[in-house]
Amino acid sequence: MLLYLHVPFCRSKCGYCAFHSQVPNDDAMQVYLDAVMREIALWGDRLGNVPVETVFLGGGTPSMLPARAIDALLNRLSKTFAVKQGAEISMEANPESVVRDTFLYDIHAAGINRLSLGVQSLNRDLLHILGRPHTAKQAVVAVEQARKNGFGNINLDFIWGLPGQSLGNWLKELKSIVKLKPDHISCYSLSIEENTPFEKAHDDGTIELPSDDDQSKMFLYGAEFLELQGYAHYEISNFARMGYQCRHNLGYWEGADYLGLGPSAVSTVNSRRWSNVKDLNTYVQHVESGEIGNNTEALTPHERMQELIMLRLRTARGLRLAAYKELTGRTFMEDFRPMITALHQHGLIKIRNGYLNLTKRGMLVSNTIIENLFDAMDRLQGLKC
Repeated sequence: MLLYLHVPFCRSKCGYCAFHSQVPNDDAMQVYLDAVMREIALWGDRLGNVPVETVFLGGGTPSMLPARAIDALLNRLSKTFAVKQGAEISMEANPESVVRDTFLYDIHAAGINRLSLGVQSLNRDLLHILGRPHTAKQAVVAVEQARKNGFGNINLDFIWGLPGQSLGNWLKELKSIVKLKPDHISCYSLSIEENTPFEKAHDDGTIELPSDDDQSKMFLYGAEFLELQGYAHYEISNFARMGYQCRHNLGYWEGADYLGLGPSAVSTVNSRRWSNVKDLNTYVQHVESGEIGNNTEALTPHERMQELIMLRLRTARGLRLAAYKELTGRTFMEDFRPMITALHQHGLIKIRNGYLNLTKRGMLVSNTIIENLFDAMDRLQGLKC
């Protein structure tokens, strides 16, 4: 099983972000910590000493927590669950929040062995547009200090397709990124999320995104550059040196069970799914009453098949065709032959060694391909999962 722990606090809210977070008041952090400790104990009672492959502290900004709190959380997790020796234990962090006192040393000593820094850009103007609370220099210093304090597995998050960004700017930025020698690089295209300041600014015409053609080139040329620098393109938005793929995210994409802790966290265990409430006070009430995780929903075979397709097609390895037959009793090629033929003819997919995967150009339009596959699945008569 995978463990995800959501820390719902940020110093400020970035204009593009739709993840659940809040600026904490004096008491909120302790209230959260007390509640999530109780939730961990509750799930330990329910699930037993279940083996855990990976732990991921996400947010929000987990690095806002004191190092002693992170140590306490990891200790509680290890005493409650069978966290495997050598487990990947990741934590998201903002650059400006980790370069303080002995914080990096302390969290590494506590057990964090993979640090994911949310840099997003090394361009001053773009950082300002995004509303990021750090400078490019702080990001560089954070990487340097993380290495000095023992971190041998560092990921850097970046966003491309930003307002005013050109193809040349993006490729120049990638050259600066690889000079920092991260082990893993996540490159996400900017998406305009509902109910964010960026959505309003986009609708008002205050910000203008690069053209579709320029964004396509950013993806294709950027991926080509990173692969030439030794970073394998193993998932649509993720690149890693050999041996440094994110094991936690690979678990998601391969359909492993995962337990989410904290406000707004989602869980899927034994084909049942539930979500914790977002509001901190309500979350605390649900933990104290023991009702957290009681409102579960069983995933239907059809939903499981859709998730299998959606998640596996994001990866370079792709969809194992035999898995489709194992769930449905049918063959993928028989069910989708006209669509598969058209996608292959347009160079959007490849089929080899029993796997179907998207080409680079297929990844560019992955959402459309997956939506069309879902529509075709819904139209199939007599599909038995």
